[in-house]
Amino acid sequence: MGRGRAKAKQTKVARDLKYRTHETDLSALAAELHGEPARKPVVEEVDESDEWSDYRPRD
Repeated sequence: MGRGRAKAKQTKVARDLKYRTHETDLSALAAELHGEPARKPVVEEVDESDEWSDYRPRD
């Protein structure tokens, strides 16, 4: 007993994976499969003198 919630959660996740459209970066997948080094994301430089820089949202 008590498996109802767990099964419902698994069903929800399975449906989400099955029907949700995913934007797949095929070039990144091909690079990974061929063993090429991963591209590094562009990092925004933050001005450390800004007292509110710690509260800036990160993307």
